[in-house]
Amino acid sequence: MSEKFSPTLRLGDLSDFIAPSQACVVSLKGLKAIPKKPEPQVLAANTHQTEPVKISLKDCLACSGCITSAETVMLEKQSLDEFLSNINKGKSVIVSLSPQSRASLAAHFGIPPLKFSHTTQVFKKLTTFLKSLGVKAVFDTCCIRDLTLIETCHEFIARYKQSQANDVEKSKSLLPMLSSSCPGWICYAEKQLGSYILTYISSVKSPQQSMGAALKHHICQTMGFRPEEIYHVTVMPCYDKKLEAAREDFVFQVESNDGIHADESLCIPEVDCLDLWGNIRFDTGEVKLKEIDFKTLEDSPLDRQLTNLDEQGHLYGVSGSSGGYAETVFRNAAKVLFGREIDGPLDFRIIRNSDFRELSLESTVKVKTRKCDYQYVEVMACPSGCLNGGGQIKPKAGQSPKELIKSLETVYMEDVLEADPFKNPLVKRLYDEWLEYPGSEKAKRHMHTGYHPVVKSITAQLHNW
Repeated sequence: MSEKFSPTLRLGDLSDFIAPSQACVVSLKGLKAIPKKPEPQVLAANTHQTEPVKISLKDCLACSGCITSAETVMLEKQSLDEFLSNINKGKSVIVSLSPQSRASLAAHFGIPPLKFSHTTQVFKKLTTFLKSLGVKAVFDTCCIRDLTLIETCHEFIARYKQSQANDVEKSKSLLPMLSSSCPGWICYAEKQLGSYILTYISSVKSPQQSMGAALKHHICQTMGFRPEEIYHVTVMPCYDKKLEAAREDFVFQVESNDGIHADESLCIPEVDCLDLWGNIRFDTGEVKLKEIDFKTLEDSPLDRQLTNLDEQGHLYGVSGSSGGYAETVFRNAAKVLFGREIDGPLDFRIIRNSDFRELSLESTVKVKTRKCDYQYVEVMACPSGCLNGGGQIKPKAGQSPKELIKSLETVYMEDVLEADPFKNPLVKRLYDEWLEYPGSEKAKRHMHTGYHPVVKSITAQLHNW
């Protein structure tokens, strides 16, 4: 396998053989029979030959860790060489940067806060570096995350109100509502839990995919580009984000020149390439784009069009190292459904450990008792959430993973001034110019998606036996 990828994805002896114990969910699914003319005067029980099984990257979402040469080709599309190649081709490259990745880089290099927070300084230096390579713009995903939080709150309120209807059978499939921003969790739900759980999962896209939709359906026009001219690169803390970007659900047809009909010959993804700090760790990683001293890079002005930046130059957004979904939904539901304004930090109760927490709203209002006490559940595949994603920079020598996570949490909380997503002027502008209002038809088209159960074939199970 190419040396461009992290050791997590690299096998020493690449082979196209998939061990039966790995239970590949694709197996013989989708085989095409090729008719073959039988030999004269020869009777044959089987007169058809089949094509070899073809597995694409989207089929292997966190499957069992097997990497075949077919996936290698797909992964090459998510490589640094591909990123630099598109810059050289004259593509308009736009980078979306996650706050968890900024925190990882700030903690690793020990960037001093100076006038602004650690990660704001990192953001400014990284903007300098990326634009020196030819990148057109560098945006912060926190802006679009605020939009996804608003859509999630709207969906939860709608589900809750529908669940109070008299149709008991219908209401059973509405709550609890489960989060949908973690692709590792989505993969597990689709492949292991199936249809019975998918109906409970929020339809709102993750911030990564929502950013891609916003860039290629709206922002590109305000920047003077067509969707196909944009090459969108995201920097995320998670390997599964690479695989999320390859899903067929997140590929769309570009409208033709008349602005009405879709050009069936031109299909483009919302996210073209994803990178990890494990791949672009400057002087510490596997790939050295340039021999630079990151600390000495100049600070560049940040691109404000899709970046939560106030007039004083401070980043703002929600708290919560994995996106703040549970906190935001809780506060909004308390306000809209029960008229309760909740200020200050929320008092989560730890159940088993710090990864299992719950929060309840105590009220004197008598409500109908329901069998399920958990109305909204935020699920993350990684212990400690996105800050501990597989794509984050690993602990230094002598530093334990717990120490690193604690350091990242400290740096991350210095990253933003806490702000209500519903008061974000950039998000308000996106609704006014593009989506109209939360839960609108346009919002459902661009900001929401669906999930599908993946059923293992009987053939695969018999083969394994």
